[in-house]
Amino acid sequence: MKYDSLQIGSFTFDWGSRTYMMGILNVTPDSFSGDGIIAKGDAVEFAMKQAQDFLSNGADILDVGGESTRPGSEPVNAEEEMKRVIPVVSELRKNFPAAIISIDTYKAGVAEEAIRAGANIVNDVWAFRADPQIASVAAKYKTPVILMHNRSNPASVEVRERLGGSYIGAEYDNLIEDVKRELLASVEIAVKAGAEEKLILLDPGIGFGKKREHNLELINRLDEIRSLGYPILLGTSRKSFIGFTLDLPADQRVEGTAATVAVGITRGADIIRAHDVKEMARVAKMTDAIVRTPESPGTSYQSPTS
Repeated sequence: MKYDSLQIGSFTFDWGSRTYMMGILNVTPDSFSGDGIIAKGDAVEFAMKQAQDFLSNGADILDVGGESTRPGSEPVNAEEEMKRVIPVVSELRKNFPAAIISIDTYKAGVAEEAIRAGANIVNDVWAFRADPQIASVAAKYKTPVILMHNRSNPASVEVRERLGGSYIGAEYDNLIEDVKRELLASVEIAVKAGAEEKLILLDPGIGFGKKREHNLELINRLDEIRSLGYPILLGTSRKSFIGFTLDLPADQRVEGTAATVAVGITRGADIIRAHDVKEMARVAKMTDAIVRTPESPGTSYQSPTS
Protein backbone atom coordinates (compact mmCIF):
# COMPACT_ATOMS: atom_id res chain seq x y z
CA MET A 1 0.00 0.00 0.00
CA LYS A 2 1.43 3.37 -1.04
CA TYR A 3 -0.38 5.20 1.78
CA ASP A 4 -1.65 3.86 5.11
CA SER A 5 -4.48 6.31 5.69
CA LEU A 6 -6.70 9.05 4.26
CA GLN A 7 -7.98 11.98 6.29
CA ILE A 8 -11.28 13.63 5.30
CA GLY A 9 -12.34 16.27 7.78
CA SER A 10 -12.24 14.67 11.22
CA PHE A 11 -12.60 11.14 9.80
CA THR A 12 -9.62 8.89 9.14
CA PHE A 13 -9.68 5.92 6.80
CA ASP A 14 -7.05 3.62 8.30
CA TRP A 15 -6.52 1.28 5.36
CA GLY A 16 -6.24 -2.36 6.33
CA SER A 17 -7.55 -1.94 9.88
CA ARG A 18 -11.16 -2.66 8.91
CA THR A 19 -13.54 -2.63 5.97
CA TYR A 20 -15.45 0.60 5.32
CA MET A 21 -19.03 0.74 4.04
CA MET A 22 -20.46 2.96 1.29
CA GLY A 23 -24.25 3.24 1.08
CA ILE A 24 -25.81 3.82 -2.35
CA LEU A 25 -28.25 6.71 -2.79
CA ASN A 26 -29.58 6.44 -6.35
CA VAL A 27 -31.33 9.71 -7.19
CA THR A 28 -32.75 8.19 -10.37
CA PRO A 29 -36.07 6.80 -11.63
CA ASP A 30 -34.49 3.74 -13.26
CA SER A 31 -31.94 2.04 -11.01
CA PHE A 32 -31.31 -1.60 -12.02
CA SER A 33 -31.84 -2.66 -8.41
CA GLY A 34 -35.25 -1.02 -8.10
CA ASP A 35 -34.10 1.44 -5.43
CA GLY A 36 -34.21 4.63 -7.52
CA ILE A 37 -35.21 7.45 -5.16
CA ILE A 38 -37.02 9.58 -7.75
CA ALA A 39 -39.50 6.77 -8.35
CA LYS A 40 -40.48 6.83 -4.67
CA GLY A 41 -41.74 10.44 -4.41
CA ASP A 42 -39.96 13.42 -2.84
CA ALA A 43 -36.34 12.61 -3.68
CA VAL A 44 -34.73 14.81 -1.04
CA GLU A 45 -37.01 13.64 1.76
CA PHE A 46 -36.57 9.98 0.87
CA ALA A 47 -32.80 10.39 0.52
CA MET A 48 -32.58 11.83 4.06
CA LYS A 49 -34.49 8.86 5.48
CA GLN A 50 -32.33 6.41 3.57
CA ALA A 51 -29.15 8.21 4.62
CA GLN A 52 -30.18 8.10 8.27
CA ASP A 53 -30.85 4.37 7.95
CA PHE A 54 -27.49 3.79 6.28
CA LEU A 55 -25.54 5.79 8.86
CA SER A 56 -27.34 4.06 11.73
CA ASN A 57 -26.46 0.67 10.27
CA GLY A 58 -22.77 1.13 9.64
CA ALA A 59 -22.26 3.28 6.52
CA ASP A 60 -19.09 5.37 6.51
CA ILE A 61 -19.77 7.02 3.13
CA LEU A 62 -22.99 8.12 1.38
CA ASP A 63 -22.66 7.78 -2.41
CA VAL A 64 -25.04 10.03 -4.34
CA GLY A 65 -25.65 9.38 -8.04
CA GLY A 66 -28.07 10.91 -10.52
CA GLU A 67 -27.57 8.73 -13.59
CA SER A 68 -28.24 5.02 -13.85
CA THR A 69 -25.23 2.96 -14.91
CA ARG A 70 -27.12 -0.26 -15.60
CA PRO A 71 -26.31 -1.88 -18.96
CA GLY A 72 -28.49 -0.34 -21.67
CA SER A 73 -29.52 2.73 -19.64
CA GLU A 74 -30.03 6.11 -21.30
CA PRO A 75 -27.44 8.84 -20.54
CA VAL A 76 -28.51 11.95 -18.62
CA ASN A 77 -27.22 15.43 -19.47
CA ALA A 78 -25.32 17.44 -16.86
CA GLU A 79 -28.17 19.90 -16.24
CA GLU A 80 -30.66 17.15 -15.43
CA GLU A 81 -28.11 15.29 -13.32
CA MET A 82 -27.43 18.41 -11.26
CA LYS A 83 -31.15 18.95 -10.70
CA ARG A 84 -31.29 15.49 -9.22
CA VAL A 85 -28.19 15.35 -7.06
CA ILE A 86 -27.28 18.88 -5.88
CA PRO A 87 -30.38 19.35 -3.66
CA VAL A 88 -29.71 15.93 -2.12
CA VAL A 89 -26.02 16.63 -1.47
CA SER A 90 -26.84 20.05 0.02
CA GLU A 91 -29.47 18.63 2.33
CA LEU A 92 -27.26 15.72 3.37
CA ARG A 93 -24.52 18.17 4.34
CA LYS A 94 -27.03 20.22 6.33
CA ASN A 95 -28.61 17.25 8.12
CA PHE A 96 -25.47 15.15 8.59
CA PRO A 97 -22.60 17.65 8.89
CA ALA A 98 -19.99 15.01 9.76
CA ALA A 99 -20.99 12.54 7.04
CA ILE A 100 -18.59 11.61 4.25
CA ILE A 101 -20.41 12.17 0.93
CA SER A 102 -19.25 10.97 -2.47
CA ILE A 103 -20.67 12.13 -5.78
CA ASP A 104 -21.07 9.38 -8.36
CA THR A 105 -20.53 11.21 -11.64
CA TYR A 106 -18.20 11.33 -14.62
CA LYS A 107 -19.09 14.92 -15.57
CA ALA A 108 -16.81 17.77 -14.48
CA GLY A 109 -19.61 20.29 -14.05
CA VAL A 110 -21.67 17.98 -11.85
CA ALA A 111 -18.62 17.08 -9.77
CA GLU A 112 -17.69 20.72 -9.15
CA GLU A 113 -21.21 21.74 -8.12
CA ALA A 114 -21.48 18.71 -5.84
CA ILE A 115 -18.14 19.52 -4.17
CA ARG A 116 -19.32 23.09 -3.59
CA ALA A 117 -22.55 21.70 -2.12
CA GLY A 118 -20.62 19.52 0.32
CA ALA A 119 -19.40 16.35 -1.39
CA ASN A 120 -16.05 15.03 -0.11
CA ILE A 121 -15.18 12.41 -2.76
CA VAL A 122 -15.57 12.12 -6.56
CA ASN A 123 -16.54 8.62 -7.66
CA ASP A 124 -16.03 8.42 -11.45
CA VAL A 125 -17.24 5.25 -13.19
CA TRP A 126 -15.20 6.22 -16.27
CA ALA A 127 -11.99 6.91 -14.34
CA PHE A 128 -11.46 10.40 -15.84
CA ARG A 129 -11.70 9.10 -19.42
CA ALA A 130 -15.22 10.29 -20.32
CA ASP A 131 -14.70 13.94 -19.34
CA PRO A 132 -11.00 14.84 -18.93
CA GLN A 133 -11.90 18.11 -17.17
CA ILE A 134 -13.11 16.24 -14.10
CA ALA A 135 -9.49 15.44 -13.22
CA SER A 136 -8.73 19.16 -13.02
CA VAL A 137 -11.79 19.73 -10.83
CA ALA A 138 -10.68 17.05 -8.38
CA ALA A 139 -7.16 18.46 -8.31
CA LYS A 140 -8.41 22.02 -7.83
CA TYR A 141 -10.39 21.11 -4.72
CA LYS A 142 -7.90 18.46 -3.50
CA THR A 143 -10.75 15.97 -3.49
CA PRO A 144 -10.17 12.23 -3.07
CA VAL A 145 -11.18 10.29 -6.17
CA ILE A 146 -12.35 6.76 -6.93
CA LEU A 147 -11.28 5.65 -10.40
CA MET A 148 -13.29 2.73 -11.77
CA HIS A 149 -12.27 0.41 -14.59
CA ASN A 150 -14.90 0.46 -17.35
CA ARG A 151 -15.10 -1.07 -20.81
CA SER A 152 -18.87 -0.75 -21.15
CA ASN A 153 -20.18 -0.91 -24.69
CA PRO A 154 -23.96 -0.62 -25.16
CA ALA A 155 -23.71 -2.54 -28.43
CA SER A 156 -22.59 -5.68 -26.57
CA VAL A 157 -25.35 -5.79 -23.94
CA GLU A 158 -27.71 -8.71 -23.59
CA VAL A 159 -30.73 -7.97 -21.39
CA ARG A 160 -32.75 -10.82 -19.90
CA GLU A 161 -36.01 -10.44 -18.05
CA ARG A 162 -35.56 -10.77 -14.25
CA LEU A 163 -31.78 -11.03 -14.48
CA GLY A 164 -30.78 -7.72 -16.10
CA GLY A 165 -27.99 -6.88 -18.52
CA SER A 166 -24.73 -8.63 -19.26
CA TYR A 167 -21.80 -7.58 -21.46
CA ILE A 168 -21.64 -10.67 -23.66
CA GLY A 169 -19.14 -9.19 -26.11
CA ALA A 170 -16.49 -8.17 -23.60
CA GLU A 171 -13.07 -9.54 -24.50
CA TYR A 172 -9.68 -9.22 -22.76
CA ASP A 173 -6.22 -10.38 -23.77
CA ASN A 174 -5.37 -10.86 -20.10
CA LEU A 175 -8.14 -9.79 -17.74
CA ILE A 176 -6.12 -8.84 -14.67
CA GLU A 177 -3.22 -7.27 -16.54
CA ASP A 178 -5.58 -5.34 -18.83
CA VAL A 179 -7.55 -3.98 -15.87
CA LYS A 180 -4.36 -3.04 -14.00
CA ARG A 181 -2.87 -1.30 -17.04
CA GLU A 182 -6.02 0.70 -17.77
CA LEU A 183 -6.46 1.72 -14.13
CA LEU A 184 -2.87 2.95 -14.01
CA ALA A 185 -3.50 4.97 -17.18
CA SER A 186 -6.31 6.75 -15.31
CA VAL A 187 -4.04 7.30 -12.32
CA GLU A 188 -1.62 8.99 -14.70
CA ILE A 189 -4.40 11.27 -15.97
CA ALA A 190 -5.21 12.24 -12.38
CA VAL A 191 -1.59 12.90 -11.42
CA LYS A 192 -0.90 14.94 -14.55
CA ALA A 193 -3.91 17.10 -13.69
CA GLY A 194 -2.40 17.78 -10.28
CA ALA A 195 -4.10 15.21 -8.07
CA GLU A 196 -2.12 13.78 -5.16
CA GLU A 197 -1.59 10.03 -5.30
CA LYS A 198 -2.57 9.64 -1.66
CA LEU A 199 -6.07 10.79 -2.64
CA ILE A 200 -6.58 8.09 -5.30
CA LEU A 201 -8.65 4.93 -4.79
CA LEU A 202 -9.29 2.23 -7.41
CA ASP A 203 -12.36 0.19 -8.32
CA PRO A 204 -12.04 -2.87 -10.61
CA GLY A 205 -15.44 -2.08 -12.14
CA ILE A 206 -17.37 -5.26 -11.44
CA GLY A 207 -20.15 -5.54 -14.04
CA PHE A 208 -18.86 -2.79 -16.31
CA GLY A 209 -17.88 -4.23 -19.68
CA LYS A 210 -17.27 -7.68 -18.22
CA LYS A 211 -18.82 -11.11 -18.65
CA ARG A 212 -20.02 -13.13 -15.67
CA GLU A 213 -16.78 -15.14 -15.68
CA HIS A 214 -14.69 -11.95 -15.74
CA ASN A 215 -16.48 -10.61 -12.67
CA LEU A 216 -16.00 -13.83 -10.72
CA GLU A 217 -12.30 -13.93 -11.60
CA LEU A 218 -11.76 -10.28 -10.67
CA ILE A 219 -13.22 -10.80 -7.21
CA ASN A 220 -11.14 -13.91 -6.63
CA ARG A 221 -7.97 -12.13 -7.77
CA LEU A 222 -8.70 -8.72 -6.29
CA ASP A 223 -5.46 -8.86 -4.32
CA GLU A 224 -3.60 -8.48 -7.62
CA ILE A 225 -5.38 -5.16 -8.22
CA ARG A 226 -4.63 -4.07 -4.67
CA SER A 227 -0.97 -4.88 -5.26
CA LEU A 228 -0.85 -1.68 -7.34
CA GLY A 229 -0.68 0.10 -3.98
CA TYR A 230 -3.99 1.97 -3.88
CA PRO A 231 -7.01 1.38 -1.62
CA ILE A 232 -9.71 -0.69 -3.33
CA LEU A 233 -13.45 -0.14 -3.53
CA LEU A 234 -15.53 -3.19 -4.45
CA GLY A 235 -19.04 -2.74 -5.81
CA THR A 236 -20.88 -6.02 -6.40
CA SER A 237 -24.21 -5.22 -4.78
CA ARG A 238 -27.19 -6.95 -6.46
CA LYS A 239 -25.41 -6.97 -9.83
CA SER A 240 -26.51 -9.10 -12.74
CA PHE A 241 -23.56 -11.50 -12.62
CA ILE A 242 -24.98 -12.64 -9.27
CA GLY A 243 -28.40 -12.98 -10.87
CA PHE A 244 -26.98 -14.98 -13.76
CA THR A 245 -25.09 -17.24 -11.35
CA LEU A 246 -28.03 -17.88 -9.01
CA ASP A 247 -30.88 -17.34 -11.50
CA LEU A 248 -32.41 -14.69 -9.25
CA PRO A 249 -33.77 -11.14 -9.78
CA ALA A 250 -32.17 -8.07 -8.18
CA ASP A 251 -34.35 -8.10 -5.06
CA GLN A 252 -33.25 -11.65 -4.18
CA ARG A 253 -29.47 -11.26 -4.38
CA VAL A 254 -28.54 -10.35 -0.80
CA GLU A 255 -26.96 -13.75 -0.07
CA GLY A 256 -25.08 -13.76 -3.36
CA THR A 257 -23.85 -10.24 -2.67
CA ALA A 258 -22.76 -11.32 0.81
CA ALA A 259 -20.60 -14.08 -0.67
CA THR A 260 -18.86 -11.63 -3.00
CA VAL A 261 -18.30 -9.19 -0.13
CA ALA A 262 -16.76 -11.81 2.14
CA VAL A 263 -14.43 -13.12 -0.56
CA GLY A 264 -13.60 -9.58 -1.71
CA ILE A 265 -12.54 -8.59 1.80
CA THR A 266 -10.27 -11.64 2.09
CA ARG A 267 -8.66 -10.48 -1.17
CA GLY A 268 -8.02 -6.97 0.13
CA ALA A 269 -11.12 -4.80 -0.51
CA ASP A 270 -11.01 -1.66 1.65
CA ILE A 271 -14.48 -0.24 0.93
CA ILE A 272 -17.68 -2.11 0.08
CA ARG A 273 -20.34 -0.25 -1.92
CA ALA A 274 -23.78 -1.63 -1.08
CA HIS A 275 -27.53 -1.19 -1.31
CA ASP A 276 -28.12 -3.45 1.71
CA VAL A 277 -25.88 -1.61 4.16
CA LYS A 278 -27.05 -3.26 7.38
CA GLU A 279 -26.56 -6.78 6.05
CA MET A 280 -23.24 -6.11 4.31
CA ALA A 281 -21.85 -4.22 7.31
CA ARG A 282 -22.47 -7.36 9.36
CA VAL A 283 -20.80 -9.53 6.73
CA ALA A 284 -17.83 -7.15 6.67
CA LYS A 285 -17.52 -7.07 10.46
CA MET A 286 -17.55 -10.86 10.68
CA THR A 287 -15.08 -11.25 7.81
CA ASP A 288 -12.79 -8.64 9.35
CA ALA A 289 -12.82 -10.58 12.63
CA ILE A 290 -11.54 -13.62 10.75
CA VAL A 291 -8.97 -12.13 8.38
CA ARG A 292 -7.66 -8.93 9.97
CA THR A 293 -5.34 -9.62 12.89
CA PRO A 294 -5.86 -7.25 15.86
CA GLU A 295 -2.23 -7.56 16.94
CA SER A 296 -1.16 -6.06 13.60
CA PRO A 297 -3.23 -2.91 13.04
CA GLY A 298 -3.08 -1.50 9.53
CA THR A 299 -2.49 -4.89 7.96
CA SER A 300 -4.87 -7.29 6.29
CA TYR A 301 -5.02 -10.80 5.01
CA GLN A 302 -2.51 -11.57 2.27
CA SER A 303 -3.55 -14.29 -0.15
CA PRO A 304 -1.04 -16.85 -1.41
CA THR A 305 -0.93 -15.05 -4.78
CA SER A 306 0.02 -11.63 -3.36
